[in-house]
Amino acid sequence: MRSWTTSSPSTLTTTFLTRSSRQSRLPSLRVLGVDPGLVGTGYGLIEPGPGRVVVLDRGVIATGAALPLEARVRLIHDEIRRLIEASAPALLVLEDLYTEYRFPRTALLMAHARGVICLAASQCDVKVLALAPAEVKRAVTAHGAASKHQIQHSVQRLLKLGELPRPSHVADALALALTGFSRLGGRLT
Repeated sequence: MRSWTTSSPSTLTTTFLTRSSRQSRLPSLRVLGVDPGLVGTGYGLIEPGPGRVVVLDRGVIATGAALPLEARVRLIHDEIRRLIEASAPALLVLEDLYTEYRFPRTALLMAHARGVICLAASQCDVKVLALAPAEVKRAVTAHGAASKHQIQHSVQRLLKLGELPRPSHVADALALALTGFSRLGGRLT
């Protein structure tokens, strides 16, 4: 069974803005952030707009726990590839592989999702930037050990969202996109 969730239009203002003449001379700064996971892969697509960074799309690719592993990774691959083809980001940013010594299986499962996400980006000739979770937390909250709640609040403030980005996979994906955007030379204010 395939399950795919995105934000509803009423909770997310999707805006495609015309770039100013100064911005149009710049290379594309559209960035897709992806928070990989086998159960839920969060994504967030951002782009610079007049005086702020605009969220173009966000959501979660949810896979059913009853699906076999190969079906879950295929679903993640297909949906990420569809997002890349539809949005043409300059960069895909995803969380680097990490693990706590108590939970090595988590890293192995996350590696499956990361692998097919990297494959989809490669198939579409999109550069991939992998960032450590602490680096992303520092970039958006100024604290490398920030909580999920602190990340949600910082992302809400930086993107001028009317509500907290939920679930946390979406907030993490938007934080990844913001950090990648900053690395490309964009300003986070």
